[in-house]
Amino acid sequence: MLVNAQKAEVYTSSEEAKWQQTSVEVSKQKTPEADIVISTSKDQVIDGFGGTFSELGWDALSLLSEEQRNEVLRELFGPDGMRFTFCRIPLGANDFARDWYSFNETPGDFEMKNFSIERDKTAMIPYVKAALSFNPNLKLWASPWSPPVWMKRTKHYATAPGDRNDFTEKNEVAGDHFIQEPEYLTAYALYFSKFLDAYKENGINVSMLQFQNEPYTKHQWPNCSWIPESMANFIGKYLGPAISKKHPGVELWFGTFNCNKMEDLDCVMQNRDAAKYLRGIGLQWEGKDIVGDIHRKYPAMKLMQTENECGGGSIDWAAAEHTFDLLQAYLNGGVNSYMYFNMVLQDEGASSWGWKQNSLIRVDSRTRKVTYTPEFYLMKHLTHFVKPGAKRLKVEKGENVLAFRNPDGQIVILCVNKDKEERNLVLSYKKSAIQVKLSGKTFNTILI
Repeated sequence: MLVNAQKAEVYTSSEEAKWQQTSVEVSKQKTPEADIVISTSKDQVIDGFGGTFSELGWDALSLLSEEQRNEVLRELFGPDGMRFTFCRIPLGANDFARDWYSFNETPGDFEMKNFSIERDKTAMIPYVKAALSFNPNLKLWASPWSPPVWMKRTKHYATAPGDRNDFTEKNEVAGDHFIQEPEYLTAYALYFSKFLDAYKENGINVSMLQFQNEPYTKHQWPNCSWIPESMANFIGKYLGPAISKKHPGVELWFGTFNCNKMEDLDCVMQNRDAAKYLRGIGLQWEGKDIVGDIHRKYPAMKLMQTENECGGGSIDWAAAEHTFDLLQAYLNGGVNSYMYFNMVLQDEGASSWGWKQNSLIRVDSRTRKVTYTPEFYLMKHLTHFVKPGAKRLKVEKGENVLAFRNPDGQIVILCVNKDKEERNLVLSYKKSAIQVKLSGKTFNTILI
């Protein structure tokens, strides 16, 4: 028994037992050498955690009774659940849309007279509004996977097989799918503005835009490649001026950047026209390789991990441990917010374009059974406790650990035991120490 102690809450999840609550004593006395040392040194502010809305996600939720659906939404957005605070809306079709669509497929409609979000009223808007009913303060941001096909030199929402590996050549034929002519760029900026207007008219305020999902990706699902010079030109001379004039309260971020070449990012961030409009940088996939370098080079810029790596539909414990590795890489690298991708899917999580992916929650289309996956519990071990405005604390010693200080002073420590064997650890913060037992293959949140 430790003397002069107070209690620390501990929440633990394993494959067999989820969200088990216990307590341990906090000692103010001399203890054995600590295995984990949490520094009082603070780094970035945490703005929030969230996921991505999609048509297939709403279709999965629509299989459920109203009571079941509300329970799932409560677990994602309610105060007793994951407490998601910052989520993503696809601007048109993403790879988990029912099929391809955009808001204007009328060739040559540069004035956007035929712009319409009617399609979104069937799934996207009901999904977002359902989330807002559980968290009215939910912040929303948006990005497109592809512009209307008539705005692309390829005249297709995706990339032809023979054109998928040509991005190494920095020229318009190889790199830019979007037609780099002023009338097209002007019309596309108007397209974004119309989207913000239309969603606002439907009671949904979008507070941030990123102009392109993965400009370095070429696949069979919606995409659009841009070279860095073209990205800078569009943001600086077209999108930035249009949004700042018509929607001054909406932030523009550079992203989502799926590349590990600092010189490409610098090409945009150091372009004077573009930089004056940019308030943050969104990173995913290969962006994890340079997130720390970006945080050091552009310390005033907000950073976001925009899409958790999607997995292959396994929804197993190993996938959750991989997601923890990603959380560590991005949060230790300096991101202020972190987005999971698919919050809810049905069955094996297959997209309309054939990729089975993981999700936080799985709905069996035959039995209507709802399964909360290991990644759900991993994320909840973080997002339920780390509040907007928290600051990340540096971990001076120890592995598989993340630590935060909430605005109210509470310390949140996430420890993952990847070993099959039990581990007995001494955890130190300031002059306090905790002796804690971590069962094998567990996620553990410790609150001081």
